[in-house]
Amino acid sequence: MEWTIWAGFAAGLLISTVTAPVGVSGAVFLLPVQLSVLGVPSPAVTPTNLLYNVVAGPGALWRYRRDGALRSGLARHLVAWTLPGVVAGAAIRVFALPGPDVFRLLVAAFLLPLGVWLWLRTLRPARRQPDAAGPSARVLAALALTVGVVGGIYGIGGGSLLGPVLAARGMPLARIAPATLAATFTTSVAGAAAYAVLALASPGPVAPDWWLGMACGLGGLIGGYLGARLQPHLPESTLRLLLGTLASGLGALYAAQTLA
Repeated sequence: MEWTIWAGFAAGLLISTVTAPVGVSGAVFLLPVQLSVLGVPSPAVTPTNLLYNVVAGPGALWRYRRDGALRSGLARHLVAWTLPGVVAGAAIRVFALPGPDVFRLLVAAFLLPLGVWLWLRTLRPARRQPDAAGPSARVLAALALTVGVVGGIYGIGGGSLLGPVLAARGMPLARIAPATLAATFTTSVAGAAAYAVLALASPGPVAPDWWLGMACGLGGLIGGYLGARLQPHLPESTLRLLLGTLASGLGALYAAQTLA
């Protein structure tokens, strides 16, 4: 229906404008909109969300690249380890099909306390710790691989999970945001391709809703550019509070849906 196309465009635009400054594509927030408002069936909602990331990603990335923010080893590490994870996650989603309640419960248990902690740490900053440079290469690899699997299963790029964790380690969001968005874009391309192949072997609605995914993505393309352009003008404390609010808000939403 035509209204769903325009609604998807508006949702992608608004969500990505808010989330791009903190390295989140917005797909994790778009997922419940597609399920509850736009009526995308499961598991087709997962590749539709990945399609959104593919179309929307270049907007913010182009802006960050112009500012030189993508010249970081962090982005390369995240991309290298999330890629195999997202392919494995796509296969799990199609053939094992974990229930959405399990996903909501895990996200709630993970993001709600992490978001609150980010708020408290920002409002009452501790002394600079030695781990502010970020986790070790081994821990970063394990984290990126795990997030890649989760992203492949549920159609989220992983920035909503990676961003809060890295920010909680004390890394600056000016470094985190471009790296997590680069990983989100790359893994979404791989995930969308994996679902396209898996759709040939599955009788269910595995292929994405192409028109809706493109509409959401075009909104996200514009919103992502605007959000990335805003980031240098926002104080670090404001960005951390925004990320904490997004993380805890999403955790609370999924907790309420699980308990309802």
